[in-house]
Amino acid sequence: MKHVDSDYTKVAVDRAGRKSTLSMFMVMLGFTFFSASMWVGQQLAAGLDWWSFVWALLLGGLILAAYTGCLGYIGAESGLSLDMLARRSFGTKGSYLPSAMISFTQIGWFGVGLAMFAIPVAKELMGLDVTPDHMPWQGYLLVAIAGILMTASAYYGIKSLTIISYIAVPAVAILGTVAMIMAVRRGDATLVEQFAKGTKDLGVIAGAGLVVGSFVSGGTATPNFTRFAKSGKIGLWTTVVAFFIGNSLMFLFGAVSGIYAGGNDIFEVMLNLNLFYIAVLVLGLNIWTTNDNALYTGGLGLSNIFGASKKLMVIISGIIGTIAAVWLYWNFCGWLNVLNCTLPPVGIILIISYFLNRKAYLEDTVPEKVVNWWAVAGVILGAVVANLVKWGFPAINGMAVAAVCYLLPKAFCRK
Repeated sequence: MKHVDSDYTKVAVDRAGRKSTLSMFMVMLGFTFFSASMWVGQQLAAGLDWWSFVWALLLGGLILAAYTGCLGYIGAESGLSLDMLARRSFGTKGSYLPSAMISFTQIGWFGVGLAMFAIPVAKELMGLDVTPDHMPWQGYLLVAIAGILMTASAYYGIKSLTIISYIAVPAVAILGTVAMIMAVRRGDATLVEQFAKGTKDLGVIAGAGLVVGSFVSGGTATPNFTRFAKSGKIGLWTTVVAFFIGNSLMFLFGAVSGIYAGGNDIFEVMLNLNLFYIAVLVLGLNIWTTNDNALYTGGLGLSNIFGASKKLMVIISGIIGTIAAVWLYWNFCGWLNVLNCTLPPVGIILIISYFLNRKAYLEDTVPEKVVNWWAVAGVILGAVVANLVKWGFPAINGMAVAAVCYLLPKAFCRK
C-alpha cells in the first residue's frame, strides 16, 4: 500500500486533503491565541488611552490582515506551504534561507511558550522560588511534560492541530472573556477611566507598530495552514477574520490585566479572581494552540532544508525547544523580537512572486532556479532596514526594501 503524506510536505494539497471552512477558521483562530501578544496589550494599555488603544488595534490589525490575508489566499489557492512557495521564488537551495529563518524563530517561540506555561504554574501551584538563575527540578519536569504533549500534537499534523483548536479556542475565548469582564466589574473605575490613568506616552502609530510586530513573524507561516482551505477566498477571509478576533482578544486580555490587576496576562487576572484551576487550564490551552502551530511550521522548514520527513523534524525541533525552553525564556525574548523583523521581507517576496506568475504557479510550471540572489538580497537588506530604521513601521520598512530588491532586475529586463 502506498504511503500517503497527510501533511503534503513536499507537494500541493489536493482536493481530497482540503478541510471544512469551520476547521480552517478554528485552526487560524487558535494560531493567533498567542500569550506574548498579551504582553503587548499591557504595553498598549500603559501608553495609550482607551480610544487611542482602539485605533491602534484597528490600524495595526488592518496592516496584519492585509499581509496575512494575501498569504492566506496564496496558500489556499496554490495548496503550497511556505517552504514550497519559497522554492519557487527563492530557488530550490535559496529557499533554505527563509526555511531556516522561520524554523529558528518558531522553534524559539515554542521553547519560550513552554516556559511561559511552566514558570507561572511552578510559582503559583507548587509555591516554588523561580528566578533567572534558579529553576527547581519540578519546574523542569513541567516543561518536559508540556513539551512532550505539544510535540505529539504537532507530530500528528493538521488533524491533531484541528482537534486541539476545537477544544482550546472556545475554552480560552469564553473563559478569558468572562474573567476580563469580572475584573472590570470589580474595579473602581470604568474601562475608559482606567485606561486614562498613567503616563500615556505612546502614539497611535507607535501602538499600531507594536500590534503589527507582535504577530507578523508568525503570520508569515499562514500558508502552512490555509493550504488546506477549500478555496482562495475561504483562505483569505478565515485568516483576516481570525486574526482580527484572536489578536484583539489577546491585546484586550493583556490590557485589562495590566490596568486592573497589574499582571502580565489573563492568567494573573484569574488568580486574583480566585479562579486558579481555570487559570491553569486557560494558560495551557492558550499556549498549546500557538505552540503546536509553531512546531509544525518549524518541522516543515527543516524538512525542506534536510530532506527528512516532517515528523522526524518535528520531534527534533520539539526536543531542541524543550531542552532550551527555560534559557530561551530568560535570555532570548529580545533576540526573538529582532528576528521577527526578518520574516516580513520573506512574506512580501512570496506574495509578489505568486501574483506576478500566478498562472505558472497554478499549472506548476514555474521555472526552477537554484538560488534567486535578488530574493536573498531582498530578505537580508529588508531585515537590516527593519531592525535599524526606527521611523514608521519596521515590518513595512523591511517589506518595502525587499520588494524593491526583488523587482529591480525585472524592471531592468523590461527596459
